[in-house]
Amino acid sequence: MEKTRIIEQFATQIKKYKKKNLIVDMSEKKWIIYLLECGDETLYCGITNNIDNRLKQHRGEIHGGAKYTRSRGPIKLVYLEKTKTRGDAQKREIMIKRMSREEKLKIISSQTRFNSGDHLNH
Repeated sequence: MEKTRIIEQFATQIKKYKKKNLIVDMSEKKWIIYLLECGDETLYCGITNNIDNRLKQHRGEIHGGAKYTRSRGPIKLVYLEKTKTRGDAQKREIMIKRMSREEKLKIISSQTRFNSGDHLNH
């Protein structure tokens, strides 16, 4: 009986901890605009505040990710740009999506600060 009570108390504490830590101040998050090159050489543009998690989603390692990239693997991160707000990221994403393929390739090739970064090797 004592074990059951202790387990119930522990489970209650875990639930409280999870609820407490689910509240995240989004103003503190950094937003990322990214470009992926798919296995068929097409480019995919998106935004996220957790690039590692988002890449796992795109690869089908965890639930989520665009159907587009799941069906065109393997994917390679080829461009990364940071912004402070989600709104800024969405505006930039729209700008990039409206670019021609040649314009997108130009911004990819002009980016040098991440060329040796580990994110681009995912």
